[in-house]
Amino acid sequence: MSAWPRYLYTGLLTLLTPLAKKRLEREKVNELSARQRAGHISPCKQEVIWAHCASVGEVLAAEPLLRQLEQQYPGKQLVVTTMTATGAQQVRQRLPEARHYLLPLDLPWNTDRFIHTLNPRLAIIFETELWPNLIHSCKKMLVPVVIANGRLSAGAFDRYSKIRPLVAACLQEVTAVAAKAEEDGQRFVALGLPPERLQISGSIKYDLQLPEGLIEEAEQLKQTWSGRPVWIAGSTHEGEDLPLLKAHQQLLENQPDTLLILVPRHPQRFDAVAEMVREEGFSLARRSQGEEVTRSTQVYLADTLGEMLLLFAAADLAFVAGSLEPIGGHNLLEPAAVGTPVITGPHLHNFTEIAVLLREAGALQEIESSQELPELLIKLWQEPQTTEAMQQAGRQVVAANRGALEKQLQLVQAYLQD
Repeated sequence: MSAWPRYLYTGLLTLLTPLAKKRLEREKVNELSARQRAGHISPCKQEVIWAHCASVGEVLAAEPLLRQLEQQYPGKQLVVTTMTATGAQQVRQRLPEARHYLLPLDLPWNTDRFIHTLNPRLAIIFETELWPNLIHSCKKMLVPVVIANGRLSAGAFDRYSKIRPLVAACLQEVTAVAAKAEEDGQRFVALGLPPERLQISGSIKYDLQLPEGLIEEAEQLKQTWSGRPVWIAGSTHEGEDLPLLKAHQQLLENQPDTLLILVPRHPQRFDAVAEMVREEGFSLARRSQGEEVTRSTQVYLADTLGEMLLLFAAADLAFVAGSLEPIGGHNLLEPAAVGTPVITGPHLHNFTEIAVLLREAGALQEIESSQELPELLIKLWQEPQTTEAMQQAGRQVVAANRGALEKQLQLVQAYLQD
């Protein structure tokens, strides 16, 4: 296949490098961040298994598989790259034995330097991170590339279709794809992946492993709230917080002791959201500052990282954000797995198949706008039999669809055999 699409892409990216560097500066981890973006890293003494996870969501999804690899290959060094600083923090917190680097900017001199120094036995890319020069560098240096938990939404497919020659050339150099659903797999093939390299394995998000003692810790947290009605809005984006706060104000008019746990998706928004909460006249407590939730607290801002499962488990009802705005939704399985009824907005194109399963099982309630939320929350609080049925259905959906972890582990192991 012609290399011209990649040459044109490289030329355009080179011209845009000053803008790209400015954007990436926001994701700085330490004083070595700029060097890592240029592919300058330290070599590992042990043989390397390299995994790339774009950000927090991919790290959380990849964690079960990466933990299995650490256990089964103790003589190899796990290296995890991310695009974001928040992803880096999750790697350090959840996979402390792994070495972390920021992914280099996708220019051939950067990616060649990175792959040559790292010299991995295998590259595992999670979900949908198709970087043409990075994958070409792996191909040149005979490093197998496996896309694990492969996800390609209809929207992403449409965007990639506009640059199909470039994407097709990239997919021709991918060794194998473990797609999470048939629809995702067929989209990879339609974009140029050779069909024989595709495996439909399911999503390892269903193999979510709850940390030991999580439910007990959530119960203890819940007890500090003295039996108040509690709902959580998890992973909110810009444009969603204010409508959700308006909905909470309506709730307070009917149930004055209701508590909202508000969890912005991105740490750089924590302070701005806190200011918004105060400007709207709510009594606020910030978790990052150790502020206690008192009887007068109306909004608890969860401005921390890595606690989403705990907070979902501690709430009575869970609204999963990224769905009021056309973001595409976030992981609906996290509240379902901990037995918290799941509510979402209309924009779910990143989690279509999971939403279908939860919907058909009766584990998901959907709204078209935030204005519908107060009435739905009150209804669910008043109908414990409905919430109990949603709790059971959510857990059953998660349990029934486990198994992708084992399939993807077997695929990866095939490239690690001596």
